[in-house]
Amino acid sequence: MRETVKNNCQLLEEGEFSLPKGWEVKKLGEVGNIFNGNSINAKVKKEKYSNLSEGLNYIATKDISYESVINYDNGIKIPDEDKSSFKIASQNTILICAEGGSAGRKIAFTDQEVCFGNKLFALITTEQVNSRFVYYYYFNSQFQEDFLSQLTGIIGGVSMAKFKKLKVPLPSLSEQQRIVKILDKAFVAIDKAKQNAEQNLKNAKELFESYLNRIFEEKGDDWEEKTWGELIEIRSGRNQKEVLNPNGKYPVLGSAGKIMGYADKYICEKGTTVIGRKGTIDKPLFIETNFWNVDTAFGLIAGKSLTKEFLLYFCKSFNFKELDKGTTLPSLVKKDLITITMSYPKSKEEQKCIVTQLNDLQTQTKKLETIYQHKINNLVELKKTILQKAFKGEL
Repeated sequence: MRETVKNNCQLLEEGEFSLPKGWEVKKLGEVGNIFNGNSINAKVKKEKYSNLSEGLNYIATKDISYESVINYDNGIKIPDEDKSSFKIASQNTILICAEGGSAGRKIAFTDQEVCFGNKLFALITTEQVNSRFVYYYYFNSQFQEDFLSQLTGIIGGVSMAKFKKLKVPLPSLSEQQRIVKILDKAFVAIDKAKQNAEQNLKNAKELFESYLNRIFEEKGDDWEEKTWGELIEIRSGRNQKEVLNPNGKYPVLGSAGKIMGYADKYICEKGTTVIGRKGTIDKPLFIETNFWNVDTAFGLIAGKSLTKEFLLYFCKSFNFKELDKGTTLPSLVKKDLITITMSYPKSKEEQKCIVTQLNDLQTQTKKLETIYQHKINNLVELKKTILQKAFKGEL
């Protein structure tokens, strides 16, 4: 019989927690052994620990996904003769990233012994505490709030001392086991439903992309082929500092279409497609107003042979990454763009017909994407709700 019933349990105030009768609050440092792993020099990792056939898998932060999946087969192993120099997390250990952009967000539960990186904190619980109960609590909103409140430093991190002082509510071991059994079963079903919705979302996006690519691959007999240098005008952007005016009429747009201010002058007319010169080079946008493009964005103006929307859809089908000239930041150059070969129907009416078909299909796929994304969001919220109930003793 369950220890707590929502309507007749006695709630005990314990700091920020309201606990059902029979529960207690403990610090993480009291429920098990907490320790971080070892860093490995990149050169040493490559020369000494890469592509070994035997040894303990070494897990870094990058090897844990935001879905809590551990990539054990990352190519890095610690051989038996070096194990004594590394800290080892046993099977059923909780790992959490404690530093950087993934701090508190990358959480995992080991199903085998591993060595691990120094930015990960491991928790091996005592026999009186169910490790998966604490693992699930790491995802609870209260723990996340407590964890984030302890972040310090430029890159953001939680010290070991502060982490050990974070609190966790605990019922008896038997109640922990009962709750974990419920959560395991519920989350398997939720994760499966979420994976199905994510696959359906991916399929919806690929359906449109496939149809779009097929149009430009299976061109008709009345299509022509010319270079962009013959078909369109490419207008380079310019620095916006001298034209910026908070009360200006025209938006100032960056490579990703982000509004960076307003101006009294414009470079490109409405109906122009924007692509990035630097940064976001593969996300063409159709702009329905006159605008000033900054020096990291190109404006593509359709010539007399093309409709504006047909040019946009060609850009959506084209792989601009093939023309990337950047070493660190993706970059395009005008001399490459003008050599792009584009096929198109001679008849603008046929172009308009194709655009209409693509618009209709895109509308339908966007509706499907919205439905599937809404379902994914609902499943994420359902998980949060179940976790909140679990740690209030309401399951």
